[in-house]
Amino acid sequence: MKAQFGITLLGLSALLSSTAFAQENTLTINSFGGAYEEAHRKCVITPFEETTGAKVNVVTAYSADAFAQLRAQKDAPQFDVIHFSGGQEIVGAAEGLLAPIDPAKLSNAGDLYDFAKANLAKGEGPAYSIAAIGLVYNSEKAPTAPTKWTDLLDPAFGEHLVLTDISNGYGMLSFLMLNKAEGGDLNNIQPGLDAVTKLLKGGAIVVSTSPEIQQEFAQNDAWIAPYASDYAFTLRNAGLPAKFVQGAEGTPASYITANLVANRPNQDLALKFIDMTISKEAQACFAEALRYSPTNSKVELSPEVAADVAYGAEGVAGLIRFDPATIEANRKAWVEAWNKAIAQ
Repeated sequence: MKAQFGITLLGLSALLSSTAFAQENTLTINSFGGAYEEAHRKCVITPFEETTGAKVNVVTAYSADAFAQLRAQKDAPQFDVIHFSGGQEIVGAAEGLLAPIDPAKLSNAGDLYDFAKANLAKGEGPAYSIAAIGLVYNSEKAPTAPTKWTDLLDPAFGEHLVLTDISNGYGMLSFLMLNKAEGGDLNNIQPGLDAVTKLLKGGAIVVSTSPEIQQEFAQNDAWIAPYASDYAFTLRNAGLPAKFVQGAEGTPASYITANLVANRPNQDLALKFIDMTISKEAQACFAEALRYSPTNSKVELSPEVAADVAYGAEGVAGLIRFDPATIEANRKAWVEAWNKAIAQ
């Protein structure tokens, strides 16, 4: 009887040990679904699992939803690594939901451009990809190739111009850049509103989603739209002659970040995942698959891919990050002002 009891205890101990090991060797992360998640698995998740033997559980959750979950679970968070594209890491770090990162624990941190790792000590994870906002245009029909944001006001584009509503994140960044090019700033968006009113009077239209932009280019003779670099690639894949150019006045950037969640037991493993995410191999893979701009200075891209992204020291020099916290604080008032302007 004693021997049987001892065997039972040994079995229970082995089971508990096995369970603990499995938990220690498992990460839970979020990804953004669709083509992005496919690329995420190809570029980072699968190579990480193969290299480390770890298991990565993926929860499909966009930035706002993932952040809401993180806040709701602050005493017992679900995620080990959380990815954001809307600047939520700034608020999350300030609220203590994200853990500071020692760059010495990331073997690839030294290769990142400074802007991509500026606030690791505050808990803001590194930016591993950039959605660069510029001018997407029809290279066969546009009367001239645009080079700057104020080219949007050229009457030659007139009714062939597509604007995106500022309820769309890329639409917001495009509007703020047009506002800046016209002399405004985050304390004064009136120059941008005046420019939008002028464009609409000239025949421009406003859409709300990416598929609507494609529809306008494919069916309704759109020639130009301020939008993200990756969408020129999407349009070309649909058979349309689309090109992307960074405006001379600057390139608004949507940072995609990988963040270390506070109060989780697997932080060493999570840091290894973040380190692979910022590697030159992973970033080149993202650029090739989705045309996101790399933040690792050692990434080498083909001329074809490089033409679609902000690439190299010169390309990233013009990147502008409009403060996400300021945008969020003013969003309601700005949307009301925008809606009033486009209703005229």
